Amino acid sequence: MAYWLFKSETSTWSWDQQVAKGEAGEEWDGVRNYQARNFMREMKLGDQGFFYHSQKDREIVGTVEVIADAHQDSTTEDDRWDCVDIKALGPLKSPVHLDQVKADPRLADMVLVKNSRLSVQPVTKAEWDIICAMGGV
Repeated sequence: MAYWLFKSETSTWSWDQQVAKGEAGEEWDGVRNYQARNFMREMKLGDQGFFYHSQKDREIVGTVEVIADAHQDSTTEDDRWDCVDIKALGPLKSPVHLDQVKADPRLADMVLVKNSRLSVQPVTKAEWDIICAMGGV
């Protein structure tokens, strides 16, 4: 299993909206960055990820699971853009703010710290475990 981080502005797509989709989940659509798209093409069913509120909140609030392999993004007819479907697994007991991630030297090499603008990014198993512990999961 691989681990990922999915970033969204709360005004565009929030954790509450993701949770409301239930088992059916939702496409992680609208990504127009080649590196982020390529990461989604690498994802496998059952991979897990963090749901991150970007912009104002800047915090990891929950965990998600990939429930559909990469496929054509339904928000465009341009066949260069793919997406995966994800469903919410559960909230973190305590959201983990970006400042907390940056303050932890064990997370200094995390993509979120080094390239915080990338909307879909890999997370190592060690980073996953550290953040889950910080979030009370």
